Amino acid sequence: MGARIGILDAVPALSRPDLLAAPVIAALDSWPQALAAEVAVAEIDPDLADTAAFCERYQVALAESANCVVVEGRRGGESSYAACVVLATTRADVNGLVRRHLGARKASFAPMDYAVAETGMEYGGITPVGLPDAWPILVDAGVVAAGPVVIGSGVRRSKLIIAGTVLAGLPGAAVLDGLGR
Repeated sequence: MGARIGILDAVPALSRPDLLAAPVIAALDSWPQALAAEVAVAEIDPDLADTAAFCERYQVALAESANCVVVEGRRGGESSYAACVVLATTRADVNGLVRRHLGARKASFAPMDYAVAETGMEYGGITPVGLPDAWPILVDAGVVAAGPVVIGSGVRRSKLIIAGTVLAGLPGAAVLDGLGR
C-alpha cells in the first residue's frame, strides 16, 4: 500500500522495517499478509514527531491524526494498563470513561519510563500495533469513523497510516463512544 495523507509519502510498512519498532514488526508479521499490506509507513523528522508540530509540517489535519496514550488505572495496591487511541482533535477521557472501563479508583497517564520499557517503543511514538497482549486497546469511535489515520510507528522517525477499522480489530481492542472528548 502506498498512501498519502497531507504531504506524507508512505510505503508498505513491512517494506521499511528500519522505520518500525521491533514489537510493531513482530505484530505486523503475525497478521494475515493482506491485512499487513494495508498498513503504510512514512519517514518524518523525529524532532517533529509531536502532534502539533507534525501536523503543521506535514500538512496533516488534526482530524486525520490519532494519538495513542498509555493509561495506568489503580485500585488498592494493584495497577492495570490500557492504551487509548483518540483523534488529535480530542483528549482521552482518562478520569471518566477509561477509569470506569478499567474498574479503577484512580487513572492517570502511565509514567513515561514504564510505558517505554513495557512497550519496547520510543516515547512520542507509541502505537497500538504491537502492544503487550494483556493491555486492552480502547479506540474512540471517531477514530474508526475517520478512515485512514496517521499514528505513531513505535519510533519517532516515522508514522503509520492505518485505517481506524484495522485499529478497532486489533486483539484486545474495544471501540468506545465518547473516549475522545
